[in-house]
Amino acid sequence: MLGNGVVGILAETSNKWERRAPLTPSHCSRLLLAGRQNSGVAAILVQPSTKRIFNDAQYEEAGCEITSDLSECGLILGIKKPKLEMVLPDRAYAFFSHTHKAQPENMALLDKILAQRVSLFDYELVEGNQGKRRLIAFGKFAGRAAIIDLLKGLGQRYLNLGYSTPFLTLGAAYMYPSLAAAKAAIISVGEEIATEGLPSGICPLVFVFTGSGHASIAAQEIFKLLPHTFVDPSKLPELFEKAGDSSQSTCSSSTKRVFQVYGCVVTSENMVEPKDSSRAFDKNDYYEHPEQYNPIFHEKIAPYASAIINCIYWEKQFPRLLSTQQLRDLAQKGCPLVGISDLTCDMEGSMEILNQTTTIDSPFFRYDPKNNSYHHDMEGDGIICSVVDNLPTEFPKEASQHFGGLLSQFIGSLASVADIAKLPGNLRRACIAHGGALTSLYEYIPTMRNSG
Repeated sequence: MLGNGVVGILAETSNKWERRAPLTPSHCSRLLLAGRQNSGVAAILVQPSTKRIFNDAQYEEAGCEITSDLSECGLILGIKKPKLEMVLPDRAYAFFSHTHKAQPENMALLDKILAQRVSLFDYELVEGNQGKRRLIAFGKFAGRAAIIDLLKGLGQRYLNLGYSTPFLTLGAAYMYPSLAAAKAAIISVGEEIATEGLPSGICPLVFVFTGSGHASIAAQEIFKLLPHTFVDPSKLPELFEKAGDSSQSTCSSSTKRVFQVYGCVVTSENMVEPKDSSRAFDKNDYYEHPEQYNPIFHEKIAPYASAIINCIYWEKQFPRLLSTQQLRDLAQKGCPLVGISDLTCDMEGSMEILNQTTTIDSPFFRYDPKNNSYHHDMEGDGIICSVVDNLPTEFPKEASQHFGGLLSQFIGSLASVADIAKLPGNLRRACIAHGGALTSLYEYIPTMRNSG
């Protein structure tokens, strides 16, 4: 069955919001028109779906067969994990499995995959031969949706704190028919900030972006539509000193307005420092010996942040960006942090307080540092936190078009090769399981699973 050239596309069942598709009708049409000899694809079977952003008729017009039965398929594609009963034996599957960190909630799926001798390819693990750049990703759409939703949430949160801001007029990312429409709304908010300003009581309004990957860059892309200035991390204290001097010299600080927001991009050198004070920070050394470094984000950056957009990859051996205790200490000192948007969705990971995911229609919970408590409202003390694990589906059409264009390059190999040893290296390395066993790169998963 593997390598028979017949490709299946699953109907997404993970949650009601998942409207993306791994391949659009246009991608399918190109693969089919090229013929199996050129594309490796002989046929494409699509499970019917009434919520997928591309309707069944569009796939049918592209030459696909609409059917719930994917038993003829050697390769089956999805976005999120399928229901366990949809895992057929001796096939290849490709989707975001979230199993390579031994995530507890997905171990039943991995067990089923091993029992069914499935070849599991995880999009997240398809990386370039040089470095760690992911080759099949939605990252930019996650970053764009994250900051739009955060800005909307800040508008509501600041209102509860007694401040009216232009952010209150924004909708969630999914409410806009296109990315262009969402950007137009942000530009409109920016124009209002530039002409009417923001209340001085919440300024300087500083957005901290962690990391330099696709998600962080995309979030900054949206942020830059607002009147803004980027501040070097080392200059944050100076920014606040100037703001304090300015407010003291103004007769009535309550009438003072601020006509821009501030951005600050931080990378690992702003998050940790060597325990040995005689040594300079070295990124490669930090990645190899994280235990030799102390966290400094809570001292150098977080005290000045109004909002944090967290996009960093994190594993347990690394210091946290913010521990619960550090955040509670900061709150006691009166830091201006109002909102966190975490794109990593690592539970109790780099941001220790994040112990739950949120949803597109209920994107925030409120963490109260004083009482170390969690609430699902915008009122009361604390910080609003967004931890949505399927942000790109807020722009389902454009995200699918982008993703499918990247995935299409690999479909020929995945659909036509039965022996994984003959696959290109980046696909071999993305294969978690094959023939009933974990592949060599992922043999550590049982150890992680048992130690968790």
